Amino acid sequence: MRASRRFIATMLPALCVLATACVSGPAPANHSAALYAPEQDAGRSGHPQGDWDGLAANTSKAPACTSQIPRELANYRRALPGDFPATQSPLAPGDRLAIRVLGDSDRLTGTYVVGTDGAVRLRGVPHTRAGGGTLEQFEIALRTNLVASGVVRPLRNAVSVSLIEAAGVPIAVSGAVFEPGAVRAGERTPESRIGLKEGEVTGDANSARSVATAIRAAGGARPDADVRRVYLLRGDAYVELDLSGLVQGWSAQDVPISAGDRIIVPSRTCFDAQLARPTPLTPPGIRVYMSNLTRSANNNAGAAIGKDSTSLPYGTRLLQALVAANCVGGSYMQADRRAVLISRNPINGRSVVIERDIEKLVRGADRDAYDPYLMPGDAIACYDSRWTNLSEAIGIVSQGVSTVTPAILLDNAL
Repeated sequence: MRASRRFIATMLPALCVLATACVSGPAPANHSAALYAPEQDAGRSGHPQGDWDGLAANTSKAPACTSQIPRELANYRRALPGDFPATQSPLAPGDRLAIRVLGDSDRLTGTYVVGTDGAVRLRGVPHTRAGGGTLEQFEIALRTNLVASGVVRPLRNAVSVSLIEAAGVPIAVSGAVFEPGAVRAGERTPESRIGLKEGEVTGDANSARSVATAIRAAGGARPDADVRRVYLLRGDAYVELDLSGLVQGWSAQDVPISAGDRIIVPSRTCFDAQLARPTPLTPPGIRVYMSNLTRSANNNAGAAIGKDSTSLPYGTRLLQALVAANCVGGSYMQADRRAVLISRNPINGRSVVIERDIEKLVRGADRDAYDPYLMPGDAIACYDSRWTNLSEAIGIVSQGVSTVTPAILLDNAL
């Protein structure tokens, strides 16, 4: 009996310490500059707020909308969208052309690919520039080159050029996109190459070689993007394009792009929910990270968290993702659960951790005001309820008692 009393006296403080797990931990602290969307501030909804450094308590506040013209445009000449080829995509490296020379069957006539420098090289003839110009412009330049070289006579039909396949084009995209950098817009898979299975064909319409497709290839426009003023830079000129119609379902000033072009998507520095959904300018889906390590599901595999649940449509909100992570529902003892959303402000790179009471998020009619949209690369974690924590604490103590029972019996027998 003495041993039993000594053990209980020893374990009682531990039980008191473990019981404190029933109390929720402190809410996360964030810097006010990390606030990206209005829904990240729960206001007076009763959810854990934590400390917002530099942000007044109980005040929903989002960055004001301001948009500025990029300074580097001062070095370029402003042009009109019509000044850039809009009816036909300019030729680009990788395009395949069929060239026919009058009176020739196998010496110069054949299929050619536009080189990385934008030139087409025929055997024994100085190269002819093709990239950046239209098909008709290249045909005229090639005929002039062949006539000057004495290869063909100055006849109008001496040379004919037709497009077999329009390849993807390299282009740089910067600004308010999720993955800025160099991309290839309009690239085709080997299975979708033109003229390889069908035999020789003439003509191709690669509609993916456009400004909008290039923005999608760069991860898509962020919710703070200014889609009414997108800048396309080519050579020493630039054009300003209004692509907002692609978001609203209207017509837009989308123009074909050429190799070496640059696209700048300015930021309005504020969150626009219209851009937090799938559109021709935004990503169709996102990948997020999830963790749901509860008593009832002690590993993510058991919680059915896999690639299908972590791949969500763009525009998904936190509550929907919590359902996908199996953080909602179950026994009443798990009703008082908390969830955190770990995100990052893409404008300034500051991280933010948002905590929500899952039950209040489910029950509150005004949930849309504090149910944040998910961005690519966000992370979600679910915490156990107070009752589950208490059950866990009691279970640990019970396991401890079970392990010393044989020793207690042995001590009593002696």
